[in-house]
Formats: sequence, structure tokens, C-alpha cells
Amino acid sequence: MRGFAFARAALLAATALAAGAAQADEGMWTLDNVPLEKVEAATGFKPDAKWLEKVRLSSVRLAGGCSGSFVSGEGLVMTNHHCVTDCLAELSTAEDDLMADGFLAQTRAEERSCAGIEVNQLVEITDVTDRIAKATDGTTGEAFATARRAAMAEIEGQCAGGDANLRCDVVTLYQGGQYHLYRYKRFQDVRLAFAPEHSIAAFGGDPDNFNFPRYSLDMSLLRVYGADGNPISSPDHFNWSKAGAEKGDAAFVTGHPGSTSRLDTLSQLAALRDSYIPETLMWLSEKRGRLAEFGRRGPEEFRISQEQLQGIENGLKVWRGRQQALADQEFFSTLVDRELELRQKIAQNPELRELVGDAYGEIEEAAKATQVNEKRYMMLERGRGFDSDLFRQARTLVRAAEEASKPNAERLREFSEARLPALKQRLSNPAPVPVELEKMTLGFSLTKLREAFGPDHALVKAVLGKKSPEQVAEELVSGTRLGDPAVRLSLFEGGKDAIAKSDDPMIALARLVDEEARAARRKQEEYDATIEAAQARIAQARFAVYGDSIYPDATFSLRLSFGRVQGWTEPDGTVVEPFTTYAGLFDRVTGAHPFALPESWQKAKDRVNKDVQYNAVSTNDIIGGNSGSPLLNSKAEVIGLVFDGNIHSLSGEYGYEPKRNRSVWVDVRGMAEALRSVYRADHLLTELGVK
Repeated sequence: MRGFAFARAALLAATALAAGAAQADEGMWTLDNVPLEKVEAATGFKPDAKWLEKVRLSSVRLAGGCSGSFVSGEGLVMTNHHCVTDCLAELSTAEDDLMADGFLAQTRAEERSCAGIEVNQLVEITDVTDRIAKATDGTTGEAFATARRAAMAEIEGQCAGGDANLRCDVVTLYQGGQYHLYRYKRFQDVRLAFAPEHSIAAFGGDPDNFNFPRYSLDMSLLRVYGADGNPISSPDHFNWSKAGAEKGDAAFVTGHPGSTSRLDTLSQLAALRDSYIPETLMWLSEKRGRLAEFGRRGPEEFRISQEQLQGIENGLKVWRGRQQALADQEFFSTLVDRELELRQKIAQNPELRELVGDAYGEIEEAAKATQVNEKRYMMLERGRGFDSDLFRQARTLVRAAEEASKPNAERLREFSEARLPALKQRLSNPAPVPVELEKMTLGFSLTKLREAFGPDHALVKAVLGKKSPEQVAEELVSGTRLGDPAVRLSLFEGGKDAIAKSDDPMIALARLVDEEARAARRKQEEYDATIEAAQARIAQARFAVYGDSIYPDATFSLRLSFGRVQGWTEPDGTVVEPFTTYAGLFDRVTGAHPFALPESWQKAKDRVNKDVQYNAVSTNDIIGGNSGSPLLNSKAEVIGLVFDGNIHSLSGEYGYEPKRNRSVWVDVRGMAEALRSVYRADHLLTELGVK
């Protein structure tokens, strides 16, 4: 394919960095393309191959959307508390509420299984750009998407070779400029060793979220076990620093940022600003109100709804921040300048002009068409019309049966052979289903479905009949047997025949709406394919102009970010220092949620050293998915645990603003002090080497 070949040749020939390249501490760099000289200039430290290999093998990904790291030679994994709330909810009951009371295993035998958590360790990165280019040569639109999907499935299948202990993902980088195969070791026996109480892990709640100063112990410790039932040996791990870090010190983050839109065109960003984000904010606001009302019904309702409510409130702040960033004329003008610079360079080069063609126009037209399909797609395929874990299980079973009959290359990607082990693990999760919460969320979403399409729409009539959304939700949730993992696994193993014969009402609903949902997805994928094919041409031109002096958008793949421990100054002159201490925590306590301390902390108040650094900020460039990332010094020692960004980091979806964009983390000294003085977890401190 001429475009790929041209871009790769130009990449090798690129010598000078242009103004569009990454500046300051900006960048989420893949481990095989770390800008060593830039890192050294910014931090005074130049990583070598041995250092990079250590951080790659010591860092892990939690497949549900978080990061983590091995922190002992016996499979101990450090991550955030908010990354294990699903596990805590699964293990909790009204009588034994691990979310409220926390958990500490005094022995290995007491560590409790987190059935829904899978840990991935990256062991190999392979460039497969040429294979994808060959498979998609001469194709456009839907044909391009189909050919690429088939090539990816083939590559992933060959890589995993049917080994359930391996996971292989083809990762799209630079919007199609490169494709890399990431090969992971997969660990599915993961157990909880320690988690603090929710009230201290999320101290400050929504008012403090995305703000600083902060006072949260957002940490947890998991342990990975092998097939023999014993903890695995993890010789590649990070030691905890005893000294921690000081203001101005170099800081490195290894983690798995989820997604960014920094390489999107202005037309794509405008569609987000004008359509998707406003609709998303309205939906999140309404759901937050429903969840808050549900939680006020009683103590049990409060307990089972808090995890969802916290996620919704977090999402609201994220999307508000992104909307404000795109509406900010000064910030948006930097995005305009970035695109105009590239387009001018393309226009000045005949070969690039021919390569790109009308890619920007094609993207603009497809973005407009996407807005037309958006309501159907979000309601029917993305869950806003059927907001229920039980329905999601039913859809998974219905589609798994249908996709299994197709050649691997033709399946939806989430049902390829390489992804079946993770799918089966989710189906076998024994976590209890909060039935009353399911009725509420499903009833609410069915109301939104009727509102979106109108009561006379054929699908709305088929789903609701003569009943109200709440009545239908009550019957579906009360009548389904999908809360039982044995039933789910039986249907999964039974395939199409079992699904066709099932009289489960939730399965029947999934069958009923699947054709229209798939149609909305196909239409969306058609538009996406047009955009991606056009983006790939722009990406190739971008490579020719800037080389690999730029970093790819985040893709939930392992990245390295570098920076320094540093606060910031607000426009009004307020100076925000980089550290808080335990003294600040106890001064902030009011005794009322979300500024109340759990009983264990009240009792330990006199034992805690108030001068110990607790939370901190640095200039590291992160995004959602970095939650649970270790913050490291140049010795690859843990100096902190990333759990958030400040309010100025929310524009990081679209670009890095170095003056005030900051990562927020728990200081390693604060974590050690909590384990020592509050939880008396000497066995963990010994294992971590900081007793």
C-alpha cells in the first residue's frame, strides 16, 4: 500500500522536530518509543533498556479498565481502591460490608477471591503494520473495516494459539499510522489482600474529586495466584521507596491510559461539543438523581447504589470538564492552530497532498452522519435504553451463540477466539445481583427509550406492550434466572440451540432487540470505518511531517509519562503546593459524609504522624485508565500511587496544558503510615520492604 510505505520511509528520514511535536512533560509514550533525550532534558535521567524492561514487566493492567503494578516477589499487586470496588461489592453483604468496613487479610489463607478481576502483564510488543496494510490494501469504508477486523482476529488468534493464559491484542496507534501486537500473560486468580474503608479511600467525595489539596487513601493490594493455588513468583516488581520524593524531583508513571482524542480533527471535536457531550451530560444528570433517590430509601439501598453513584458523579465531572475545554476559546484556538499547521504542511508537499486527498472533508461528512445515528446507537447498542447488568449478560449470551457459528475473522471483535477466556470469566462471576437496583436502573432506561423514540415506535411497543417501563422492569428482573452463574454458563455452553429454546424473559428481550441494535452498530461502524480510513491517511502524513517525535493517542496500552513533583499557580496568584499531610486530613474532618473518618481512623488519630506527606501532585501527563498507576523515581522505586488528576487535567482528553495540568497521587510515605499506624499491617509492610 503506497501510503504506508511512503509514511514509513518518511519516518526514517525525519530529522527535525516541528512545532506540532510534544512539548515540556507532555506525552503518553509507548515503551518501544520513549524519547530518551527529551526525558533526560526534562528530568536529568535517561532510561536505558534494562530500566525500560523492568518497568514493562513490573507494570500490569487490570482488564476492567485500571492499571497496577507488582510490588513484591510474591505476586502482590498495588492499585487503587476505586479499581477494586466491584470486588468489594461482590464480597459484601448487609452483615459484612467490605466497602464500608474495609478488608485486611492477616494470612494468605484469608485473602478473598476477586472473581471479576483479570491481571495482564505485557511480555512482548511486535510491529504488525505491514500485515494490516497488506490485508487492507485498496479497500475503503466498510470493506476496509471488515478486512482490518479479519486481519486483527487472525493475528491475535495466531499469537494466543488457544492458550487461555495468554491474551493478544492488536493495538491501533496514530489512528492507523501503526499497528502493534501486544502479547500479555493473563492471570485470572486474583485475590484481595487489603482495602481501606470507602470513607477514607474516597475522603472528600464528589466535592474533592478532580481537585487539590486532597486527602484520600485511594489504595488497595491484590495478590495473583497461579494454577497450583499458590501465589505466583514475581521477580520483576517495584520496591517501595522509604524516602519518597521531594518538590522538584523527577517522577515517572507507567500505566494504561484509556483513550484520548488529541489527534482528532476539528470537525470530530465540534461534533462532540455540540451533540454527544450535551446528551451525555443530560443522561448522567438524570441517572444521578435516580440513584441518589434510591439510596435514600434505606441503609441497604444506600449500600448497593454507592458504587454506581460514585461512577456517575465522576463521569459528570469528566464530561463537564471536557465540554468546558472545547468551549474555551483560548484552548480551542490551540487545537485549531495544531490542525492548520499540519494541513498547511500537507498542502505544501505534492506527495502528501495526493496521499491525504479530501480526508478532512470525508471525516467531516461522516461525523455529521454519526450525529444522525447517535441516538439509535446509544440507546440500542450502548445500553442507555437497557441499563441493566442482567440484560448485558443476556445480550452477551445471545450474541456469543450467534457469533460462535461464524468464522473467527468475521465475528464481532469481543467474541473472537482470543477474547473468549475473559468472556467466560465474566459469565462465571458469582457476584450477587442487586435486584432492586436492577429494577430501578432498567425501569429508568426503558423510560428513556420510550422518550427517545416515542410510544408509537414499533420496538417500543414490542418491548413495553401495554405496560409501564417500571412494570416491565419488575417482571424482567424478577423473572430472569441469569443472576445464577451456573445458568449463564449452561446457556453459553449450549450455544444457539439453548438460546433459541430459552424462555428466560431477559434472554427473550435480548433476542427481540438484537436485530435493531446490530443495525445501529453496523451503521456506526460504517461511519467509523470511513473516519478511520481517512484518519489513517492523515496519520501517514503526520508521520512524514513529524516522525515519531509525537506520541499516539491513548489506547489502554502500556505507556510511560515523565515529569516532576510540582504544584501550580492559579490565575489569581494562588500558589498550590505539591504535598498535603495527615495534619491537613484531620483538620478537614467535619464528621459528616463525605468528610467523615471511619472508626479505625478516629481511634488511631493519636498514633498517626501528622507531619507525614499524604497526597501529592506532579506534572505527569495522564488520563482515565491510569488509575492505579505507580509513580516512580529514577531507581524504579514507588514514590506514589496515581488516583486522579486535578480539575485542569480534564482538558487532557484533547491536549496537554503544562502550566496547571497535574496528576494526583497517594504518597508512598502516606500509604506506609496508614498501614503502620492505623491498620497495624506489619506483615504487609515487611513484604513491601518498608517496615
